[in-house]
Amino acid sequence: MTWRSYRGSMTITVNPIPTDDDIVALAAELGLRCAPSEAEHDRDATFVTEAYKAMRECGYLRLAVPAEFGGLGAGLRQVVLAESELARRAGSAALAAAMHLYLTLVQCWRHRRGAPDAEGALRRVAADELIMATSGGSDWVSPTTTAVEADGGFRFTGRKKFCSQAPVATVLSTSAVLGEPGPDAEVLHATVPLSSPGVSLVETWDTLGMRGTASHDLVFEDVFVPAEKVVGRRPYGSLTGPLLVAVIHFAPVVSAVYLGIAQGACDEALRVLGARPQDPDPATVRRVGEMTARLRVARWALLAAVEEVGEDPTADEQTLITLMVAKRHAVCEAKEIVDLALDTVGGPAFFRSSPLERAYRDVRGGPFHPLTPEATLTLTGTGALRRS
Repeated sequence: MTWRSYRGSMTITVNPIPTDDDIVALAAELGLRCAPSEAEHDRDATFVTEAYKAMRECGYLRLAVPAEFGGLGAGLRQVVLAESELARRAGSAALAAAMHLYLTLVQCWRHRRGAPDAEGALRRVAADELIMATSGGSDWVSPTTTAVEADGGFRFTGRKKFCSQAPVATVLSTSAVLGEPGPDAEVLHATVPLSSPGVSLVETWDTLGMRGTASHDLVFEDVFVPAEKVVGRRPYGSLTGPLLVAVIHFAPVVSAVYLGIAQGACDEALRVLGARPQDPDPATVRRVGEMTARLRVARWALLAAVEEVGEDPTADEQTLITLMVAKRHAVCEAKEIVDLALDTVGGPAFFRSSPLERAYRDVRGGPFHPLTPEATLTLTGTGALRRS
């Protein structure tokens, strides 16, 4: 298996089962290619188009597709390593790709359990450059989109927010409530091609950070969804079924993005300090030590959580708690680490031209992804009390 190097016409050979070094090398080289345009897209709140072109060229978007289906064969842990490395240089590109990559992992999980449509989806990612997006950030356990029965399927109507990579996505993993919202209602989970009649994009993404992800709104107006595209059902207001499977794959991948941004902030702080003629004072040295220590412990926690649940995680509450505790620690620590990096560099980090200024804004997106840090503590405490 090969991908083309950006440094020339040479190719890099990857083992049929890629090693961690293979995956990190790919993500590092991709990050170097993506980094130059990140500042422009941040300034203009435009999509990281150049990054996705590079991802297609090197095969990054098929990273998690099994090798037998034409992908690079990376597992959950390796996707975490790759996303952290990519975000070190290109945060918006990494976060946008995270949404596609975690959904690819979900399809792998479904394929291992015999889902008849999963292999086809994975092969389309590899061969047809299918890009999967999600509306999970706005739908969550109680979607506002409605579904009504129709001949051969359902019709969805509603508005989806936070749809990262919306300008290039080809299919949306989404949900809608069947019946009146409430404890007796049922939620349908489905995949909807964004070329379907009635789907439109509304450019709403003008935010504090992660501005290059183009996480615009998608509007559904009486969109027909064939019955065979409904991949699962669950009770309204319940974090179960397809949503639980999605969340346990989402949590470690998105955590890696924010830790990667924190690592990039550390790199930049050390670069600036190294360029100064004088040695750093003791307080600065201590801050560097604290940044480094916090980053290492957060990374250990995330990788340990992934190891604990395994490459084929069980979709249950304990897996959810394990990964959400790691996510909470990662996104909270990432904020602290980036803040320390700004304090370490001082005034120059206050300029918009500094990568640290962008990292300061980007990293603040982490706690907004479900589950929030407070919701994670409630979930964890409830589980502990139930087992006591």
